Amino acid sequence: MQSKDFKRHRIDVVSGLSGIGLEIGFGSGLNLPYYKSITRLYGLDPSKELYEMAHKNLQAVTFPIEQILGSAEHIPLPENSLDFVVSTWTLCTIPHPDLALKEVFRVLKPGGKFCFIEHGKSPKTFIWRIQNLLTPISKCIAGGCHLNRDIEHLIRDAGFKIQNLEKFSQGPKPLGFMYKGVGIKSL
Repeated sequence: MQSKDFKRHRIDVVSGLSGIGLEIGFGSGLNLPYYKSITRLYGLDPSKELYEMAHKNLQAVTFPIEQILGSAEHIPLPENSLDFVVSTWTLCTIPHPDLALKEVFRVLKPGGKFCFIEHGKSPKTFIWRIQNLLTPISKCIAGGCHLNRDIEHLIRDAGFKIQNLEKFSQGPKPLGFMYKGVGIKSL
């Protein structure tokens, strides 16, 4: 997730954000260098080991960061408190992405942005069938990764109005169908 192509997508997703936000699936902090105008960031991740790996990246930023050890299905922040939430290749591993997205919706202020890049279900039936066959294996060897989730459907069902959405293939077809965009919490 650190290649030049992935870096370009990370920049697209986070560089234009401002205000107070949350990154779900914060991990080792790979997005930190690309935030340009934010006031504060909460980094939510269930992995204590990844938080320890993030230490070096945390030292390089000028804005305050609060790390939260926990699940996106239960975000410990107040309702209507954030300007943005970011997710970069995270929704595939969350056990209940529908609950996580409802929590994201809850913590965003009206007009707040959910900015994302995710991989998921291909629109091509043959590729989607391969994704279905590979998902049980990828769940076991890739941290719970589901290759076949319909990201657009999940985001819309959580109540977001999708402001813009790019869909494209990158990398091996069953592994690399991408969704990149912004969902808005309607006023």
